[in-house]
Amino acid sequence: MNISWIIERLLVKPTEGSLTDVVITADWRCNGTETTGTGDDSKTYSGTCYGSSSFAPPTENFTPYPDLTQDQVLGWCFSNGVDQAAIEANVTAQIADQINPPVIAPPLPWLPPVVVAPEAPVVEAAA
Repeated sequence: MNISWIIERLLVKPTEGSLTDVVITADWRCNGTETTGTGDDSKTYSGTCYGSSSFAPPTENFTPYPDLTQDQVLGWCFSNGVDQAAIEANVTAQIADQINPPVIAPPLPWLPPVVVAPEAPVVEAAA
């Protein structure tokens, strides 16, 4: 399973007291993928969760906007209510449900099965 977190967008206040470009909201996304099988039999499944985190204006340790890193902003999200473990568990469950669906919709047993005819070969006209 491959899990990754990204910050998709930051909303900033142009000025907050004596500070400029102060981040007040971060839009985040957690993506997950898992590949089963090998070669031609491989299949990739994916899941995602997304949300936003809002922040109070900083009182100390202000980082200028150009110096911010994605890891730093993700840290703010996690320390402001985003439950990293729960979100990753949700993404993992989405993928597990695709691999082994908890509910399926088989064909109705009283209807004849639908037979898909093979494609007819394309024959070019003789010149």
